[in-house]
Amino acid sequence: MNKTFLAAALAFFSISSVANTGTQQAVSSEQTFAKNALVLQTDFSLKDGAVSAMQGVAFGVDRDLKMFNLTHEIPAYNIWEAAYRLYQTATYWPQGTVFVSVVDPGVGTDRKSVVLKTKTGHYFVTPDNGTLTLVAEHLGIESVRQIDEQTNRLEGSEKSYTFHGRDVYAYTGARLASGKIRFEEVGQELEPKVVEIAYQRPTFEDGVLKGNIPVLDIQYGNIWTNISDTLLEQSGIKKDGRVCVEISEKVGEEVKVRYSGAMPYKSSFGDVETGRPLMYLNSLLNVSFALNMDSFADKYKIKSGAEWSVSLKSCEKKTAE
Repeated sequence: MNKTFLAAALAFFSISSVANTGTQQAVSSEQTFAKNALVLQTDFSLKDGAVSAMQGVAFGVDRDLKMFNLTHEIPAYNIWEAAYRLYQTATYWPQGTVFVSVVDPGVGTDRKSVVLKTKTGHYFVTPDNGTLTLVAEHLGIESVRQIDEQTNRLEGSEKSYTFHGRDVYAYTGARLASGKIRFEEVGQELEPKVVEIAYQRPTFEDGVLKGNIPVLDIQYGNIWTNISDTLLEQSGIKKDGRVCVEISEKVGEEVKVRYSGAMPYKSSFGDVETGRPLMYLNSLLNVSFALNMDSFADKYKIKSGAEWSVSLKSCEKKTAE
């Protein structure tokens, strides 16, 4: 074989091998990035085709996209509950997961459409209307970018003003999760802050624990608070001790007491007689209240949200229930 021809052939195969390796590495890198999940949350319910439309848009971006539902049963317009459900679940998802949350009573107004990247490496695509209150507080803000709707919007949807969940959020979230765009391509970077909903943060002062009722254990009517087991330990309240509890609702500028009473601090519901109250730690290790085999929320007309607060302290056994 001609030496010149052999050298040329070797050079060709060498270049081809490098090119193929580079292509394989690029594809491998893209596939790795594309494994990020897209998680959807709305207040749409599943009564009509709205959620399916969002899923269809996302699927159209990438047919290999891994897509999941957080919930679509957020009460209509309830931004606070949307904020809580994101906080409740986000840390159980791996870094890189993209959450799309659409509870958007201000759709079509001048509220910003943003993507928040937390310090834990999670992404949240949503209107900046308070939905990001709790994930920003607990997971930290790495960066916030405003969605550029000139480039990150479903083609042909420019005349639609009332379904940004489909046209902007699902589309942008799918592009981000699939690796079609990088976070930097979402839009301009904003100040590292978000719109926050005011609520009672957990505190312990002068022997009194205070906190918020972020959500109810809906199926059973138990009352969940944001007071952690760590803060409870700092208060000195011990298992089997008795606790004086007051639950209040802010109505306008007035604070109304909705429940006031005493109960034991127990491990589980069966530690008290049927129908009797108890304080316990829920699955998130937060202070909670219940009636054994009954609904605390229904009996005392307790609800949840930023306007609901609780205070508790150790009290003497003689205090009546």
